[in-house]
Amino acid sequence: MIYPIVAYGDPVLRKKAQEITADYPNLSSFLDDMFETMYAASGIGLAAPQIGKSIRIFIVDATPFEDDEDLSEADRALLGQFKKVFINAEIVQERGDEWVFNEGCLSIPDIREDVFRKDEITIKYLDADFNAHEEVFSGIAARIIQHEYDHIEGILFTDHLSALKKRMIKGKLTQISKGLVRADYKMKYPLAKKKR
Repeated sequence: MIYPIVAYGDPVLRKKAQEITADYPNLSSFLDDMFETMYAASGIGLAAPQIGKSIRIFIVDATPFEDDEDLSEADRALLGQFKKVFINAEIVQERGDEWVFNEGCLSIPDIREDVFRKDEITIKYLDADFNAHEEVFSGIAARIIQHEYDHIEGILFTDHLSALKKRMIKGKLTQISKGLVRADYKMKYPLAKKKR
């Protein structure tokens, strides 16, 4: 099942999401639906709040980066196999130099901005089978995780922008929340006028 992506302005995107337990109803089919929804929107990451569920789950599949000529061979090889489920994740450390990358978000279509993030993270999480992991990620993989992790903390990539940049895109963000934007995938807009 493909869920509509919740657009900027919906309160669910600003809530700190709740942890789940291993008996969460229909978890396996829910995760399948999340991947199906992400692929339908041509995304590389999706967090549960983006489909209206305030729970601490996000998924990533960075295999599209496998062919990105701008990345190092090592990054391309890693990302070509980088498909994961993160449940009840907690970033325990961020380190290294901050570096800039142009980010976008399925909940904020048509806006892309340069965002600075730390190069390396250590994260604890549970996989789809509720096995515990603690891993270190760096480069693009770390960035993708940081972006999705922000969603379960109620943070959007636009929150990382300067005050000037925020002012410059404020009107566009309002348009998105009203549904006055074109997206190539199903969306749910919090302030859209109901059609009669």
